[in-house]
Amino acid sequence: MKRNIVIAVVTAAALVGGGTATALAVSGDDDDASTSVTRTDDDRDDRDDRDDRSDDDGDRAAAPGDVTAADAIAAALKHTPGTAVSAELDDAAWEVDVLGKGDTWHSVRIDPDTGKVLGSSEDDEDDAAEVRAALKGASVTAEEAAKAAAAKGTVVSVDLDDDGDDRGWQAETRASGGDERDWDVALTTASVTADRDDD
Repeated sequence: MKRNIVIAVVTAAALVGGGTATALAVSGDDDDASTSVTRTDDDRDDRDDRDDRSDDDGDRAAAPGDVTAADAIAAALKHTPGTAVSAELDDAAWEVDVLGKGDTWHSVRIDPDTGKVLGSSEDDEDDAAEVRAALKGASVTAEEAAKAAAAKGTVVSVDLDDDGDDRGWQAETRASGGDERDWDVALTTASVTADRDDD
């Protein structure tokens, strides 16, 4: 007399390349074929991928969003033509100051996630002549200064220093650990040096 026997056996739980392989064998009637199911998970590879992504993102973690200082300046100038004089990540948005025609200044706010213009305002300032004099003969723009300083960390601000003999761009960077550094970027060569006042 034949009896139906159902046997379920977990035959192995072994580490295979960082994952788990589990085999399950089920048997029914002697006349029925056996079915075997094997599943392999490699969780370690997924963890490694996540770790790699978090390391890559660490360089950008200092500033919210994917829009860099150079991107923000380019977006502001596309919206409001003129000469960008500064860009700063402020209140979760980039604020870019653009010197337009005459003494007209524009402040353009850029979304740090999308690069879209959030708004702009206009103002008349009396220091336009000083700024134009400081930039006379300059071949490096604010956007180019931001790109040059980005080699030192995530740029969170770039600004024209138009005082004294050491005129040039000043950039502030933030490392993934949160450390802030100030840099001087030359107006004619885009060479980046540590700010002497930051030492």
